[in-house]
Amino acid sequence: MDSPARHSVPLQELTDEAFAPYGDIIKPRKSGEQGDRNYAYRPGQEETHVDLTITNGEPLLRIMHQFKRGLIFTILARHRRVSQCLGALQGKEWFIAVAAPTDFADDAHPRLDQVTAFRIPGDRIIKLHVGIWHAGPHFIHDECMFLSLENTDTNTSDFQYMPLPMECRIED
Repeated sequence: MDSPARHSVPLQELTDEAFAPYGDIIKPRKSGEQGDRNYAYRPGQEETHVDLTITNGEPLLRIMHQFKRGLIFTILARHRRVSQCLGALQGKEWFIAVAAPTDFADDAHPRLDQVTAFRIPGDRIIKLHVGIWHAGPHFIHDECMFLSLENTDTNTSDFQYMPLPMECRIED
């Protein structure tokens, strides 16, 4: 029996520069500084500030409990009205495949050679820009819980998906 054609998706190191076309990385920062009278706490003006687009609906923060997904995917999806934040709980690393937004007006799709992937450390949350094509979260653990910030209707009225011409695998 022949195995189906498979496209290898390259894995990039998660850096601010590499991830910038797709979103932002939310990193841990020291806590308690806002209580220090010698520290001017301005969260919206700090360099770690991340702009969110969640005003096009009702925001929803949830914990998703998922079971082993592996590193293979056959569709990409995107949200045209909202940025989405994802992060693993319990310190588990995970993966996401992404492609830059394409024209909303003509429903253009990215080519397979435009899809790349990132390994997300368990102490990071990512924010995807509006319109980013993505597949994930993916992980190799038996199960994983994810924090997800999106809108209540993101996966019903703001969900566009694209079946891929072949199976894709994030190359770890």
